Formats: sequence, structure tokens, C-alpha cells
Amino acid sequence: MPVPTTIRLASPLTPDSIVDGDGLRTVVWTQGCLLRCPGCHNPRTHDLHGGFEVPLALLKIELRQFKLQRGITFSGGEPFLQVEACAELARYVKSRNWDVWSYSGFTYEQLSADEKFLPLLREVDVLVDGPFILAERDLTLPFRGSRNQRILKLSELRK
Repeated sequence: MPVPTTIRLASPLTPDSIVDGDGLRTVVWTQGCLLRCPGCHNPRTHDLHGGFEVPLALLKIELRQFKLQRGITFSGGEPFLQVEACAELARYVKSRNWDVWSYSGFTYEQLSADEKFLPLLREVDVLVDGPFILAERDLTLPFRGSRNQRILKLSELRK
């Protein structure tokens, strides 16, 4: 599959985040999600045609400007709906020695069983998986919103 030249975002990149993964990170807010979890903290990202398109080349230039970042986090929306564009950004930041976190409403088992998700899944170091479930909401959990969600260190599993 050809590498896309653009990505649909819900908002501009957020540098210097300390709440969307370990260390100082830049967050990519992808646009579009089909799950529409009740109680989602970011419902404006659900519309597949909302947000705005940005050239990947422009994002790479912007990412080069951010100093002291340890990694990138894909959130949204559902990053795995834009698997090729996110994978391209992930490969780029890995070339700069950043790590890659991604949130997904899908479980690891669902993602790993479907070939179309593998280009991004192979690049992700840490996956926070599973849908947000309002009945399991727990604000004391680091890096996730409900108890069903897992933090999976994929880079360690691959070793």
C-alpha cells in the first residue's frame, strides 16, 4: 500500500505532554472513531470527516522543532483508522530515537488478528487498548480512563 501524504487530525500537535504516556511527549490527535464510547473524553474526534487534513511532510518539520521530547502518542479518535499515516509518523520519530505510544478502542487481540492494522502495531512500543467503559471509569489509573483498558509494553513482548 502506498504511503499516504496526509493525515486527518482533530487538533494541532500537542508537545510537552506528561499525561499521555511516560515522559515528555508530543500527542497526535487523530480524527475519526467508529466506537463512540459513551462518556468518551474526546467526542468531537468521532466524525470521520471532521477536523482537518495536514501533509505528513509538514508534521515531520513541526516534530523536528520540539526539543526534549521522549516520544509520540497517537490518540484521538482512533489512530488505527489511519494506520498507514500513523505508521509513517511512527517510523519517522523512531529515526529520531523517540518511542511510540498509541491509544486504541480496539484490543490488542483484535488489532493483531487483522493484517490491515499491523503496519502501525509493529511500530508501537506501548499500546493502551480497549474501549472506554463508563461503568469502569477510574480516574486514579495512570494513562487510561477505565479499568478494562490495559497498558501493553509491546516492545518488551517482541524481545
